[in-house]
Amino acid sequence: MATDYVSKQPVSGFEVNTTRSTVPTNVSMSEEMHGNDLEMKTMAIDESDGEPIKREQWGGKADFILSCIGFAVGLGNVWRFPYLCYKNGGGAFLIPYFICLIAGGVPVFFLEIALGQFMGEGGLGVWKICPLFQGIGVATTVIVFLLNIYYIIILAWDVYYLAESFTSVLPWSTCNNTWNSKMCTVSFAAQNYTNCSFSNESASVAENYLECGNYTKVDPVVEFWERRILQISDGVDDVGGVVWQLALSLLIVWLVVYFCIWKGVRWTGKVVWVTATFPYLVITILLVRGLTLDGAQDGIIFYLKPDFAKLATSQVWIDAGTQIFFSYAIALGAMTALGSYNKFNNDCYKDCIIIAVVNSATSLYAGFAIFSVLGFMAQEQGVDIDKVVASGPGLAFIAYPKAVTQMPIAPLWACLFFIMIVFLGLDSQFVGVEAFVTAMLDLFPKFLRKGYNREIFIAVYCFVSFLIGLVMVTNGGMYVFQLFDYYSASGMALLWVCFFECVAVAWIYGGARFYDDIESMIGYRVNLWLRICWTVLTPIMTVGILLFSFITFEPLKYNKTYVYPSGAQGAGMCMAFASMICIPMYAIIKLIITPGSFRERWVLVTTPCFTKEFVNRRLPTELSMISEVKQPLFSPNNHVLSANIGQGHGKTIKVLRSGTQIHYQYPVLLM
Repeated sequence: MATDYVSKQPVSGFEVNTTRSTVPTNVSMSEEMHGNDLEMKTMAIDESDGEPIKREQWGGKADFILSCIGFAVGLGNVWRFPYLCYKNGGGAFLIPYFICLIAGGVPVFFLEIALGQFMGEGGLGVWKICPLFQGIGVATTVIVFLLNIYYIIILAWDVYYLAESFTSVLPWSTCNNTWNSKMCTVSFAAQNYTNCSFSNESASVAENYLECGNYTKVDPVVEFWERRILQISDGVDDVGGVVWQLALSLLIVWLVVYFCIWKGVRWTGKVVWVTATFPYLVITILLVRGLTLDGAQDGIIFYLKPDFAKLATSQVWIDAGTQIFFSYAIALGAMTALGSYNKFNNDCYKDCIIIAVVNSATSLYAGFAIFSVLGFMAQEQGVDIDKVVASGPGLAFIAYPKAVTQMPIAPLWACLFFIMIVFLGLDSQFVGVEAFVTAMLDLFPKFLRKGYNREIFIAVYCFVSFLIGLVMVTNGGMYVFQLFDYYSASGMALLWVCFFECVAVAWIYGGARFYDDIESMIGYRVNLWLRICWTVLTPIMTVGILLFSFITFEPLKYNKTYVYPSGAQGAGMCMAFASMICIPMYAIIKLIITPGSFRERWVLVTTPCFTKEFVNRRLPTELSMISEVKQPLFSPNNHVLSANIGQGHGKTIKVLRSGTQIHYQYPVLLM
């Protein structure tokens, strides 16, 4: 029976003689079982935080599942997925989509939730499991901070639209409004005019203009979007003034977000019962209505008809990979935050399967609702379907508002549609804000978890985010919004974080070790496929998509025509690198400031650092007893105090001090 230590620490060691009566069947810190030997494992307990502070938990399992669904299922599922499916060969796009889903999306999604539940901390604290890569937590916090600032702008647009929908005649259905120009026309089909042509044949009808001799015809829905809602300027360098209606809408939405999350996850968990379920009711109503419209069948066929030639292009795989990581809301710290509020023994494996199925099924389901209406629009306008499909905000705020003007009782359909958008966006915003707040609470628990400090902090955070967001409700705000959308929480930054998450857990902490931790939580072994993905497939996939993205990089454009100036492109790249640089920079600094030789530094920075609360509640009994010794482990003269753990096999636990942390090397009997 071997008893040698597998690693040496760069600080003075002390011996604590301990005994134990039995060997537990599930030892969280153990590796693979080999024969009958003893193998030494290393951990650290942070002694700097004093007494642990009680952490909130979900009111019930359904609260957790609905919160995850509410955040993951958002505008990206309802609008971006159908567009990408159309763009990349219809049904053929589903092949790379499901490959990326199985090899990357679901494994990393489960990794984040399981890690949050195991550690009981948010996006920053969970990476104490591998201190060298705590920069991952900093990166995800930066990303979610930027995401919360710009994502809510979509809701501000939507609230403005919703307010304008409470009328007998929708204002974007006519050209008799004060904001309309002489170029406005209700009928938008090119064949209705003589000597007319589309100004941009590659653009969609709803985003296009008709050039007729010396003048251009514009659809009223486009003028409402650009001249009424956005009041858009000529470029990002012409910011202009604040559109007060949008600023008021933004303030209203931030107030709603604040009062829905200020009391913590128990309150948020009840709110998502409405915000996460109501959109499905509206999508179903719109689908039923859409299927009864003329031309709906053509739209569905267009949506699902495969074009397998598209699979040979790299862009299809890039779009599939980025859509998976974006729609599953991973690499944002949000899922680790949600998982951290679970009970330690919650079966998060089954929860993740349910959430994954609902998430992807929602994307497919929403596609039927969207394309049934687009097929109707194409027939009404007498054009091909590829001329009425727009992406992102163009589909939500141009194409669909155009569709509802051609339905009976148009204001009712408009109200239902925009209420659905509000609910889809709100629960995503709730969780995004909760993820950032959780990271800050875990960083400063003594201060922010006392009294009303949490509520005050959230209020200050929401107000600061509102002030920053005002730049996106100016005349040039749309250009700024697209910069944030394209760079700050882009596929590039998300893929970068996902790669290092897999490296930290599967390669540094140990995939087998984390599998043991999961078993200690849920009581059984999960599918080996997940470990294969964390170790090999997901890192390869993320690096491959990243390389393809860099190789095929093109300057950002707005509306396919306006090319952003180099200064704006540079600012956008800085937003992306602001999060990406955190991981390597933190690792380098951590190695530099840690004392000892490089080998000794490496041992320390790759040793998991757990809180005393974690040890008390979650590690095997023989280890938790050490942290429960009432006296300090080190007396004033630096002598080690004994910890007697019953009778039986005599074991020795090596105790080492490094700053505010106490490191333990302990033997695990390998059966």
